[in-house]
Amino acid sequence: MLELRKDIFADERDDNLNEIGKGTQRQDMLGHVTGTSTYFNDHKLQGMLHLKVLRSPHAHARIRRVDTVEAERSPGVRRIIRGTDVPRNLNTLLSLINFGKDDEPALAVDKVRYKGEPVVAVVADSHREAFEAIAKIRVDYEPLPTVFDVEEALKPGAPVVNETYPKNTFTYHDIYDHQKLRFGDVERAFASADHVLEQRYQMSPIEHAPTETNGSIAAPDTNGRYVVYTSTQALFFSLDTCAKILDVPSNTFHFIGGTVGGGFGGKVDTLTEPLSILGAMLTGRPVRYIFGREEEMQFGPPRGAERIYLKDAMMRDGRIVARKVRAYFDSGAYTRLSSYAVVKCAAHLPGPYTIPNVYGDIYCVFTNRTPATAMRGFGVTAMDFAIECQMDKLAHLIAMDPMEFRILNAYRDGDMKAHRREAKNTALIECVQVAAEKSKWKLREEFKRMSSLKDGGGERALIPLAATSSPMPALARATAQQRTAYDRAPQPAAGPAPLQPAAPPAPSPPPAPAPQPASHGAVRFSSVFGRRR
Repeated sequence: MLELRKDIFADERDDNLNEIGKGTQRQDMLGHVTGTSTYFNDHKLQGMLHLKVLRSPHAHARIRRVDTVEAERSPGVRRIIRGTDVPRNLNTLLSLINFGKDDEPALAVDKVRYKGEPVVAVVADSHREAFEAIAKIRVDYEPLPTVFDVEEALKPGAPVVNETYPKNTFTYHDIYDHQKLRFGDVERAFASADHVLEQRYQMSPIEHAPTETNGSIAAPDTNGRYVVYTSTQALFFSLDTCAKILDVPSNTFHFIGGTVGGGFGGKVDTLTEPLSILGAMLTGRPVRYIFGREEEMQFGPPRGAERIYLKDAMMRDGRIVARKVRAYFDSGAYTRLSSYAVVKCAAHLPGPYTIPNVYGDIYCVFTNRTPATAMRGFGVTAMDFAIECQMDKLAHLIAMDPMEFRILNAYRDGDMKAHRREAKNTALIECVQVAAEKSKWKLREEFKRMSSLKDGGGERALIPLAATSSPMPALARATAQQRTAYDRAPQPAAGPAPLQPAAPPAPSPPPAPAPQPASHGAVRFSSVFGRRR
C-alpha cells in the first residue's frame, strides 16, 4: 500500500501525481497475458538461413591455422565467414562516443582471449546443417598463459590479455590507468583515529539468464537496405555499431526492436546483429542468429566480478573520519562497458555518509574471462553492498545501534561532497527513521529529532586541501580486523555521550605543519547522487 509522508519536506512536496499510486495498465500487459506479444524470433521469413558460430575452447591461445575446406563442402552450407570477411573487424561499444579504443573483433583472427570467443561463423539452410559444418572445421591453437585474477593481472610479468591495453588496465584520457579520488588528508585521519577497520569484499560474475536469449534476424530490403529484427536493449547503439563494423552508412539499416524477453543490461552489447547482417549481405537472403542457452551463459556478457578493499578510520563516538577505497572491476578480455562502470563507482564514493577524508583508486582490469557488461546499477551496486556491510561492522565494533550509526554519519543538505559538489535534496536520515518506525526498531530520541535539513553547510561546505598522492605511511595504530554477524549490536552499558553532528572533537596535535585533520563537525560531503524525491 502506498503511503505519502506529507510530514517530510512539506515545503517541497507536489502531490499532483499522474501515475504513482494509480492503477494504470501497462501498454504491453494485454499482449503478455494473452501470449500475443511479438518477439524478434516470431518473424519467419521466406528462405531464411541460420547462422552458428565456432567458439574457442581455450581461454587464451594463438590461432595458427583455420581449415574450413571440409565445412564449405558440407550439405546446406551457404557461406563460411572468417574475421577477414568483416570490413572493420575491431570495435568497442563506447568508442561511438569517443570513450575508449576499439579492442574487440567480431570474429577472432590472430588470437582468442577467452573461452567461447567466436572464431568462424557458418551460414546454412538449417540449424542442424550449420552445427554439422562447424564440427568439420579444424583450428590449430597454440595455448598461451592465462590470468583470471584482477590483482595478478596487474603484476609485472603477467600475461598480456588485450594488446590494445598492454598493462591490462583500461586507459582514461589517454594517460591514466585508473579513476582516482582525493579529498582531505586520509593519512592524518587514520593516524589520529580511535579505530581502523580494513575489510575485503569479493563479488563473482552474475549471469543475467534472460528467458529469451540474445538474437537477431537480418533480411535484405529494397534499395540496398537491410531490415533487422532484434532483441537489443540499445537500438541506436546497435544500429551505429553495425554501421561502423560493416563500414556502411547508418541509413543502410532499418532496425526494429520490440518486446525484449528479459535483458537487465545483458542486451546492451551488440553481439549478434553484425554477423546476421553480414550473413544477409553475403548470401542475399534473410539470416537468423540466436544464442543457445549454453552460448548465452558462456558468451553472453555477465555482470563483472568486483573486488573491493575498504579501510575506515573512526572515533569512539561513531564518527567516521576517513575512508580509503581500492577496487578492481574484472572487465574480462575486452572493454565492453566495464570502463564506464568504474567511472560510476568513483562518482559514488564514499556512499551517502559524512566522511571528511576520502581516498579512492578504482581500476578496470583485463583478464582471460568472458567480457563483462551492464547489469542493474553496475558500478554502484557492489560498492553499495560493500559499504553497507562495512557500516554494520563498524557499528558492531563500537557496540552502537547500526540504524543510529547511519543517521549519525549521513550527509545533510549543504555538505560538501568528495567530488567538490554541494549535497542537495538529501534524505537518508528520514529514510532510516521511517524504516525504523515501520520495522518497530527503537531509536533514541536525539536520533528521531535529527534531520537532513539541519546541521549541514557552514564550515562543512568548505573544500579542504587534499593531500598529494604518496605511499601510505605506517599507521600509529594497528588495523582492527573485525568479523560480525549482521544483527543488532548491544547498547553500551554506560550512557552515551551527546552525539551532535555539528560538534567537532578536540583535534590531536599535528606531527608537522599541515592542514588540520578534518572531523565529523568540519567538512561534510556525500556521494554524487541522491535526490529527495
